Amino acid sequence: MDDILKLPFGMALAILFGIVMIRVNVTYWLGRGAAAGVERSRFAARFHTSKAAKAQALIQRWGPFAVVLSFLTVGVQTAINFAAGAAVMPLRRYLPAAVVGSAAWALLYATIGFAAIDAWLALAAVSPLTGLLFLAIACGVLVVLLVRRRRRSALAADAPSAGDTVV
Repeated sequence: MDDILKLPFGMALAILFGIVMIRVNVTYWLGRGAAAGVERSRFAARFHTSKAAKAQALIQRWGPFAVVLSFLTVGVQTAINFAAGAAVMPLRRYLPAAVVGSAAWALLYATIGFAAIDAWLALAAVSPLTGLLFLAIACGVLVVLLVRRRRRSALAADAPSAGDTVV
């Protein structure tokens, strides 16, 4: 890991861009394959509804924006790229979005990401105990955030909607 941190910036950027382009395109094509498999199955009729057509049109129109923005998030990149493939987003719309998103992702990781890794490695080299403590605190914060999000989602699901009447 330490070797990649010593690469020239342009080379690191190119490697990261290549890695993410391969990953998102494989995910997209897995989605396309899944859609083709469903289309050939006995469940295909269930996917040919007016709601499915509306969802398909929505993905065709706004999908490229979702693809680009997914690269600035953690945890939804794969789902959005798979969904773009499953919705059979045309390559003329998907590929430009994937290139822009991949470039943004590579730039973020080549700058901020590598700087954070380098700082953590330097901290761990000075004091391994402090490095482990910092890592444990970061994991604890992540767990707290995930638990809070899950509780909020559960509360929102249990709460009556505006159209419900309470008697």
